[in-house]
Amino acid sequence: MCRTGRTLGHQLSLLGVGLILGLCIPTLELDARAESLNVKPGAWEMTVTTVASGMKLSPEMAAKMTPAQRVQMEQMMKAREGKPHTMTVPSCVTKEDVSQDRIIKEMEEEDDDAAGQCKAKVISKSSSKLVIDQICPGPPASTGHLTIESKTPESLVATGDRNLKGSGKTHLDIKGKWLRASCEGIEE
Repeated sequence: MCRTGRTLGHQLSLLGVGLILGLCIPTLELDARAESLNVKPGAWEMTVTTVASGMKLSPEMAAKMTPAQRVQMEQMMKAREGKPHTMTVPSCVTKEDVSQDRIIKEMEEEDDDAAGQCKAKVISKSSSKLVIDQICPGPPASTGHLTIESKTPESLVATGDRNLKGSGKTHLDIKGKWLRASCEGIEE
């Protein structure tokens, strides 16, 4: 969704839930295909807040790091424990970016290591709201819940919760507001 190099699904996974490992692969049932969220294309401002708790490095991640990197990562996770982290980023949204199938596809492509392992259940899907539950066998095993809602064509909200078995939890809130039709000045 974001033309700063990321779509909404990609942004959701990278800016919050993805701080842990990204969202896994949803699989859609044929009857769950279709629509786009009812939002205006153009320049948007996205305010993203994440809160992580109980975070631990998975043995797989720790094995890929040097001892110094591992210590630095553990210190960073401890310092952020339970504290909200908020950032605001400009985004350029196209009609293609708000296709719900595209948002889900972005999530599918986020975690190449888990290809084909995660399952998603589309709870609801309409022009104003998308709700998905996920179960990923791992490693590390995880569950997730994502809701994206376009309150009006000029505003959207998203919430996501991710629970990594034995490795902590993350909560994500995104508030988006439409700024203008032109994306001029927003970097790709």
